[in-house]
Amino acid sequence: MKTLRLILGDQLNQQHSWYDDTNDEIVYFMAEMRQETDYVKHHIQKVVAFFKSMRSFAAWLEKEQHEVVYYTLDDKNNQQDLVANLKQLITEHNIEKFDYQLPDEYRLDEQLKAFCDELEIETEAFDTEHFLTSRTDFTDFFEGKKQLVMEYFYRNMRKKYDIMMLNEKDPEGGKWNFDQSNRKKWKGEPEIPQEKQIENSVEEIYEMIQAAKVETIGTIDIDNFHWPTDRESCLDVLNYFCENLLVHFGDYQDAMHTEEHFLFHSRLSFAMNSKMLHPKEVIETVISYWRDHKDAIDISQVEGFVRQILGWREYMRGMYWKEMPNYRTLNKLNNSNKLPDFFWTGNTKMNCLKHAISQSLEHSYAHHIQRLMITGNFALLTQTDPDEVDQWYLGIYIDAIEWVEITNTRGMSQFADGGLVATKPYVSSGSYINKMSNYCKDCVYKVSKKETEDACPFNSLYWNFLDDKREHFKDNNRMNMMMSLLNKMDREKLTALKERAQDVIANPDKY
Repeated sequence: MKTLRLILGDQLNQQHSWYDDTNDEIVYFMAEMRQETDYVKHHIQKVVAFFKSMRSFAAWLEKEQHEVVYYTLDDKNNQQDLVANLKQLITEHNIEKFDYQLPDEYRLDEQLKAFCDELEIETEAFDTEHFLTSRTDFTDFFEGKKQLVMEYFYRNMRKKYDIMMLNEKDPEGGKWNFDQSNRKKWKGEPEIPQEKQIENSVEEIYEMIQAAKVETIGTIDIDNFHWPTDRESCLDVLNYFCENLLVHFGDYQDAMHTEEHFLFHSRLSFAMNSKMLHPKEVIETVISYWRDHKDAIDISQVEGFVRQILGWREYMRGMYWKEMPNYRTLNKLNNSNKLPDFFWTGNTKMNCLKHAISQSLEHSYAHHIQRLMITGNFALLTQTDPDEVDQWYLGIYIDAIEWVEITNTRGMSQFADGGLVATKPYVSSGSYINKMSNYCKDCVYKVSKKETEDACPFNSLYWNFLDDKREHFKDNNRMNMMMSLLNKMDREKLTALKERAQDVIANPDKY
């Protein structure tokens, strides 16, 4: 039966069972499309990375003797729309059956289901064979439970896959979570190795994108593109992480520094989210390396890494499929302000924001604390519309695909889901930023001051936010201490803080 099989840009899994055998009756289809470049304004490095990785995957398929139809963005046959391209190919190749792997974005899932409903030929949807849970495992696990606590889900995953377990119920190291050991500030030592260098020229793809006038954000070095874009280079980055960065990963995974962009982070999120690497092989490779080097690497370094992939990554995907499509419209705090213009330029006097945003524009990367406690914290404290925040995060980061972006942004960062993901909003004054970074050291604003002209804007924004959202947090047990401090605060002091905060909110681009 002549079969057309669709491969999306984030389905670059060479280990998928589809490719175990070659079959002259199967045609694989991949396409670079305006449908995907234009639904949000993406970082130029993100667009380039996906196109380069897709082309590498198509070349691998052809090397393995599979028949491939690949539309580049400028291909004259490219209709720039997924459904239009599929209809065209079904006619051209006299296709009798259409296969696809389940998309990880709701919009594509709906588009393909609607397309299949219209077809008069046989259709079949396959699992991507990537995640360690199905779309519904998360919902099944939490059925009947009042709170969707990630820690319980993570422990269950450890048991299910026998990862770092002494027996069926006891974890290695005597505890499940070493998060308390993962909060050190980096002060210049130990030395941070340079990120893994990759020989990558992307001039041809870049010029094609420019010629097509695709609107993008950020910058790119087309002669030295440092993201892995094929399975071999992804494995190189994984091995480099084990050999050079794992030893201090856990200690400094929350740290931030003006001179360091990547610290001890792995830079593997794009490799996994595009499915070039499988999460289980990443976990097993890291654990295996640790077992061979226990004299040098503490369990806390490894557990912190495993928790992000086995726990948080699978948890967020489960939340996405449980709560979509309503999740994308949640705005429980009723925030409606515009995202400041400096999020697109990095032009702000606030040093922490300047560095976190400029780094994002330059590298299409920021680690989880920069996203959560700098850019996300500021957006929430200034009561920014979560729709605007979503669009920015989805566009700017190379690893941002909606299933992982929206749950982290609208849930963890912006508390727009009212507490489905996080039991309290992740907001802070400048003190937390000062504790975990050197950003405050050379800032024009003083982290120790509250209401004065030279006071850190985060300080006044924090108390203003708590006061503005009293009704939302009055029954939140985890907010009791802060709300109690707010209630005891001198009225004149609170008024001064709120006046300062409201000026920041009304005029963010002057700060």
